Amino acid sequence: MAGSEIILSTLNAKYIHAAFGLRYLMANLGTLQSRAEIVEFEISQRTFPIVEQLLARQPKIIGFGVYIWNVAQTLSIVKCLKQLAPEIQIVLGGPEVSYEIEGQEIASYADVLITGEADLTFAATCREILENGSASQAMVRSPVPDLADLALPYGLYTEDDIQNRIVYVEASRGCPFTCEFCLSSLNVPVRQVPERAFLESLEFLYQQGVQHFKFVDRTFNLNLKSSRAILEFFLERFRPGLFLHFEMIPDRLPEGLREIIARFPEGVLQFEVGIQTFDEATAKNISRRQNYEKLADNFAYLRGHTGVYIHADLIVGLPGEDLTSFGRGFDRLIALNPQEIQVGILKRLRGTPIVRHDEAWEMVYDGDPPYEILQNRLIDFQSMQRMRRFARYWDLVGNSGNFVETVPLIWDGGASAFVSFLSFSDWIYREAKRRHGIALTKLVGFVFRFLTEIRKLDPKRVTAIMWRDYQRAGRSDYPMELRPYLDLETPVGRTRRGASGLKRQSRHLAVSPTAPLPNKG
Repeated sequence: MAGSEIILSTLNAKYIHAAFGLRYLMANLGTLQSRAEIVEFEISQRTFPIVEQLLARQPKIIGFGVYIWNVAQTLSIVKCLKQLAPEIQIVLGGPEVSYEIEGQEIASYADVLITGEADLTFAATCREILENGSASQAMVRSPVPDLADLALPYGLYTEDDIQNRIVYVEASRGCPFTCEFCLSSLNVPVRQVPERAFLESLEFLYQQGVQHFKFVDRTFNLNLKSSRAILEFFLERFRPGLFLHFEMIPDRLPEGLREIIARFPEGVLQFEVGIQTFDEATAKNISRRQNYEKLADNFAYLRGHTGVYIHADLIVGLPGEDLTSFGRGFDRLIALNPQEIQVGILKRLRGTPIVRHDEAWEMVYDGDPPYEILQNRLIDFQSMQRMRRFARYWDLVGNSGNFVETVPLIWDGGASAFVSFLSFSDWIYREAKRRHGIALTKLVGFVFRFLTEIRKLDPKRVTAIMWRDYQRAGRSDYPMELRPYLDLETPVGRTRRGASGLKRQSRHLAVSPTAPLPNKG
């Protein structure tokens, strides 16, 4: 089948992640838009079927968005394309090919590399190739575009996107902070999409039936005027099922923003809050600025006076932070009571200035994506492996919503949450001998055994709590370890408790799925 002359493509982490960047490129192709097509894949797909689909369209240009999660798979596809159809012009862009390009294998297969924000330069490059057969430059460095000059991409979301995928929106670009682990620190100054045009786009999406909006702004609450306008937009049009995801600066929540946030019903707003470290010396090492007192006050307000779901991030492996100081920070965050804590492993992203610490802190990173730290001066490889397991088991037990009442039993009695959960993590790894592929019923058994055999807690008390947790999603089967302590003769009572539990737990089930993201500020 013949297709378009220009193919815009990428490999998403999952089908649900619609490629926002490709839609921006398409929206700004101008008169070339009718000659172009977006063709998306997932990283789970095999190379040859992808190549077959691309070649069947007989394109002259294929532009790939290259990211930390798809660079290996994209390399395989580009190599194959160049073997089979060397006449096709391959244009690469995205964060993974915008920095430290020299020596990158994937760069050697590109006819053109576009670095930076390519919204306008991709269109110019395509025009040149179509007119002349090739581009005059092998590398094009994009100037930072004025967002007022860009066509917005929201009309390109299809009905299938709206019904089945995450709809990404963007009110601003850039970040005012200089956190050395984060690519956003390179994108200064912060620029706002013109407010009127953006609100008109939100209205269009809302009328199309979009219910979940994921804002990709790094600092949504930086500009109070813009933040209020967007939140007021949604309040005025509120309908059941609305869900809004924002990335927030943790220590900035002025009264004018608090008041409007408090007016949203529970479960509508999710705030992703990057704390990363509570250790002030480590924060200084990585040029991170945050006021911990204001941060704590903001958390207390959000948890006590609003229905916001808080997803908070900490990073393991930052220069200057050992396991003891990380553990203190984890305990401090537990005390602030966010609904979700993401424990991330530091990644050495291309272009980020954190490399300046490599020698002093003996930072050793994996050379392959996602470039995670292997060890440093304060955390050896074995300890870093323990923390990888900690992070995985915390996702399974602490973040899943399946053990809401049960999790605090792991540190019951005032012990350190970090020390206690690390002990649990070490124990379950010895017992399960794996981090992945553990069925929920098996996991329930492991947690029960740890609490009763290792922590020596009363099995009846543990069972009562775990059974309430287990029923929250409407489950009616009986995990083997709990059976001896359950009253299996009262199914009506079980159903009633399960229903009320599901209502209480609903805010924990509202987490919007996200692609595997690198370090964020």
